Amino acid sequence: MTHQLKDGGQVLNVGMLARVEGEGGMHIEIRDRQVVDVKLNIFEPPRFYEGFLRGRKYTEPPDITARICGICPVAYQSASTEAMETICGVTTTDAIQDMRRLLYCGEWIESHALHIFMLHAPDFLGYESVIEMAKTHGDVVKMALRLKKAGNDLMEVVGGRAIHPVNVKVGGFYRMPTVAELQGLRPDLERGLEDALAAVELVAGFDFPDMEQTYTYVSLRHPQWYPLERGTEVVASNGTRFPVAEIASHIKEFHVEHSNALHATFDGGMYFVGPLARYSNSFDQLSSRCQEAALAAGLAETCRNPFKSIIVRCVELAYAFEEALRIIDGWTDGHPPSVPVEPRAGEGVGASEAPRGTIWHRYRIDADGIIEDAQIVPPTSQNQASIEHDLRTAAQQWVDLDDHTLTHRCEEAIRNYDPCISCATHFLDLRVERS
Repeated sequence: MTHQLKDGGQVLNVGMLARVEGEGGMHIEIRDRQVVDVKLNIFEPPRFYEGFLRGRKYTEPPDITARICGICPVAYQSASTEAMETICGVTTTDAIQDMRRLLYCGEWIESHALHIFMLHAPDFLGYESVIEMAKTHGDVVKMALRLKKAGNDLMEVVGGRAIHPVNVKVGGFYRMPTVAELQGLRPDLERGLEDALAAVELVAGFDFPDMEQTYTYVSLRHPQWYPLERGTEVVASNGTRFPVAEIASHIKEFHVEHSNALHATFDGGMYFVGPLARYSNSFDQLSSRCQEAALAAGLAETCRNPFKSIIVRCVELAYAFEEALRIIDGWTDGHPPSVPVEPRAGEGVGASEAPRGTIWHRYRIDADGIIEDAQIVPPTSQNQASIEHDLRTAAQQWVDLDDHTLTHRCEEAIRNYDPCISCATHFLDLRVERS
């Protein structure tokens, strides 16, 4: 709905942002064809997870925090278990880490497939929804459903169910899947890999607006593999690197008046987490097949165009299928599902790479394992400042468009981030003022 202001400005209100999870609004103020203010107003009510974790047992965060999100619950489980195991001085086995990575592959597959095809591709193909897109791109939508099902099936076998897995615990798992169970997934995973590589080629043909990010890319880094379920250090595109345990001294959260979600800075400045950061900071750790697919799709080893994040997600989708097949082919029966974890007083941090970016948890527990303090920092809240920056850039670039078209362009810029607003509040009512 559009109406004129007394001072000659213009206000545009959009009831809700489509094709993202959660609720929020945005305010854009334009004066003399210059964008002078942009605010992303996340008004979804906070859910106080950090507050009600206090007083709970150290064994409970994997099950509790998984309920924060139905799309990336494994990210919360992985970060919370790593934090607790760090506090308690426990090192898990290679088999447990492989199975955690396999579970994470399932989450990446189902989440990336959902975003790429159901939420983001309609923007580039000119459709309001995937339902409309299916009328002329039925084969693409069928492929998307196959991909997502492969991820869901993998999560169900390893995690106990596809949404909010119940097989994860501090110290490992309640049970390990068998070779027979995992091999049963192999045909769909093999086809999924080919589908994902085809998707890279497909989305590379989309028409991408010109936009380059300049802010710092931050992601996890592991010496042996592309970051998914864990990393040994945090790296930034400006050359900064430090152990995961020190992340709270570099990333600082703060309140802003216009949002229920916290904003954050990295060493005092704006930064970005997500697929573009992972890809640009760890291109060398992708498989050769995924590297070749990325370069053939027109990407360089670093990508700073947020609209091309859909290509990077397809590359990561293919990588997740490759990793899943690698782990399954090397799996044998008979591994203990967990290691004992006895509580001790202390503080620790755990981090992982959710599909939409780095997530980290910090906990402090007492000698009996009771949680005294909890901090959960999801990727969408970390990216709020960079989203607002992109919106300012996009709105200025397209300031002469009519309000309807400008609204859609701004929504597309937000969807580049695959934001999970429900996670960020522990989009889009759009308001544009012109004069």
